[in-house]
Parts: sequence; C-alpha cells; structure tokens
Amino acid sequence: MNAFRLLLGVIFGVIVVYTVFVAMEHGLGLFGVFFGDIAEVGWPGQFNLDFMGMLILSGFWMAWRNHFTPGGLVLGVGGLLLGAPILTLYLFILSQQTNGDVKRMLLGDQRAAA
Repeated sequence: MNAFRLLLGVIFGVIVVYTVFVAMEHGLGLFGVFFGDIAEVGWPGQFNLDFMGMLILSGFWMAWRNHFTPGGLVLGVGGLLLGAPILTLYLFILSQQTNGDVKRMLLGDQRAAA
C-alpha cells in the first residue's frame, strides 16, 4: 500500500507542476485546444477522446462510490473536470481512511460489508 500511495503522490505532484508550467506558457485555454483536437479527427483528438472516456468513468465511479449524494456528485464533476489530481488525492485519502483495505476503498463501506 505504501508503494501505491507513493505512486499516487508522484502522479499528483508531476501533473500539478506540469500543469502550472503549461498554464504559465500557454494560458488557461484548455477546452478550446482539447475539443479542437477532437474536431480535427487526428491522433491528438483520438487521444483526447479516449482520455475523456477515462475522465467520465473516473467521475462516475467517484459519484457512484458515494451513492450519488450531493458530495459524491461534486466529487464526480471534479473528477471529470480536474482528472488525475482529484482522483489521486481522493484515492490517497481513501487509502488512509480504510487502512489500505482495497475492497472498502473501491466499493465504500456499505457495499464492502454486503
């Protein structure tokens, strides 16, 4: 579990630092570039479309795990819009709260107990 937590921390840190540098260099016009690449129907757009599918699944899982409560829906939207930084932070917190019990991390306490 410590190796997993370290991986989460590395992914979080690298993406946040990289994002700061990109935003400083290119501004915050992410959505125009992201959807523009998809509209061009090339490999960058294919990657973005695939990545968007992963973001949707990540956000849906966070909302589902929290039984689609208002807080769970906020997490889901955060996962959709903010991606890996939110997911890695959420998984890190869950790993602490569940003492590394992966079943409880992935399903939540109610579903894991059933």
